[in-house]
Amino acid sequence: MSGRGFAAMTPEQRKAAASRAGKAAHEQGRAHTFTPDEARAAGRKGGISCSADRAAMAERGRKGGLKRAENARKKKAEETP
Repeated sequence: MSGRGFAAMTPEQRKAAASRAGKAAHEQGRAHTFTPDEARAAGRKGGISCSADRAAMAERGRKGGLKRAENARKKKAEETP
């Protein structure tokens, strides 16, 4: 892998490399473990910044609704003989 760079890896290779790095960081005591309060605050911060754009939120909601309806139709078609 030398010289190719992270971007030249396949998704599976990137996942494996990231997994090894994360495990090594935990073994060395350098990895950060979130407390429930830190995780809650981070989630809140992400939600606030994500929902600031009303048009983008509306688009996400529309796509989610369409996908849910599509999945319901597929499920009903599979159940019907």
